[in-house]
Amino acid sequence: MLAELRKFRAILLGAIGHPDVKPGILEKGILLRTRFELEQYINLRPVKLYDARYCPLKDKQPEDIDFVVVRENNEGLYTGAGGFVFKGTPHEIAVQESVNTRRGVERCLRFAFEYARKRRSGRPWPGLKAAELQAGQTAQLTLCGKTNVLTYAFDLWERAFHEIGPEYPQVKRDYAHVDATTMWFVKNPEWFDVIVTDNMFGDIITDLGAMIQGGMGIAAGGNLNPEGTSMFEPIGGSAPKYTGQGVINPLAAICAGAMMMDCLGETALAHAIEQAVIRAVREKLKSLAAGRMGYTTAQVGDLVASLVPGPDSAG
Repeated sequence: MLAELRKFRAILLGAIGHPDVKPGILEKGILLRTRFELEQYINLRPVKLYDARYCPLKDKQPEDIDFVVVRENNEGLYTGAGGFVFKGTPHEIAVQESVNTRRGVERCLRFAFEYARKRRSGRPWPGLKAAELQAGQTAQLTLCGKTNVLTYAFDLWERAFHEIGPEYPQVKRDYAHVDATTMWFVKNPEWFDVIVTDNMFGDIITDLGAMIQGGMGIAAGGNLNPEGTSMFEPIGGSAPKYTGQGVINPLAAICAGAMMMDCLGETALAHAIEQAVIRAVREKLKSLAAGRMGYTTAQVGDLVASLVPGPDSAG
């Protein structure tokens, strides 16, 4: 299967999972295997609020929640390094090792700096101060880590972060511990522009990000190999309890498709799809939760398709 997928620049993956399959089988056998073997070393997760009604945070508006998490996707705790000693005995030892290489860390950081610079090249990030704008800074990149405890892995991350940073004078560098990051996601999400972090911390904070943007039904992500095959997917599970009911929110999958179009160079189409999703969320849907949208899954898909302007449309 993977040999066939290597022939394509991008693939769209639907949500997977079934209660009859033991946890970890599909995740390791399909998701992690694909990410590792196709060397999709970046997990890109936009966190963007489309409608304040669906945000669980008090008084937060779309302009307050508009950031992106760049997660290292091929290393860390997810490599599977480690093992058991005396398994099943009172003396059992379980070791799970976080693997961080200079190559892996640096290529993730360079992608994040480039992404932050390009993302704000046309409109500076609103969180920058006047002096920072005058200095030519247009974006902020926050390294999310745990330098006070994980003093080996994040010493490498922090050193590489500040060694690479001067190559990108347009990008202000910032740092936050992962526990503080989760706190500020809830209290002050407007403090963030682009965040870069390791595999495990990225997995955790992006789920919190999904909740503050409206839930799993709207959250999409990309697993990127900028030089090879990338994979795009809704970040939620398959929700088997709703099988056959036609009530699942398809917007996360649609947004993943928009991300894929952008990856393929179809930037205008990607923007048009996102704008159609925003209109559907703001003007039509009663909720983003499964079974409460006011439409079936297919009807939401048809609605978004009808809101995407045709090739001959003006504007």
